[in-house]
Amino acid sequence: MTGRLNSAQPYALGLFRIVIGLLFACHGAASLFGVLGGAAGGGTIDAGTWPGWYAAVIQLVGGTLVLLGLGTRAAAFVSSGSMAYAYFKVHQPEALWPMENGGEASAIFCWTMLLLVFTGSGAFGLDRLFASRGESGADGDDGKDAGSKRAPVAA
Repeated sequence: MTGRLNSAQPYALGLFRIVIGLLFACHGAASLFGVLGGAAGGGTIDAGTWPGWYAAVIQLVGGTLVLLGLGTRAAAFVSSGSMAYAYFKVHQPEALWPMENGGEASAIFCWTMLLLVFTGSGAFGLDRLFASRGESGADGDDGKDAGSKRAPVAA
């Protein structure tokens, strides 16, 4: 049983990354464009306002990159830091616990993005597609040995 679960780990991680990236990007799109119910209370955030507008841009861009699996570790690192800032500067001064201060989403996104920093994109990411293209034929070989050069899946 453990062997089967371990072999499915990259795929489960890839699906996890896709869902988290989509949800994160939706938060940014809601704040910037007023879609999906808009920002808190409806509407959009005024361009350039600190910190809300910048957080929304990070959510949209970072979430999209994580969703696609393109630059996953860097995008997740910036996104995680953004959510840590949101939690400690916006939510935590209101009350100690996330249930009391409304910071559950910030805390969860912070930790899930931090997890992706360490695990990488898993399966289904564009990073893997570009990495495999660069390996085959890049040194003038015929690609027969490319499988031995591939990095193992981080899981």
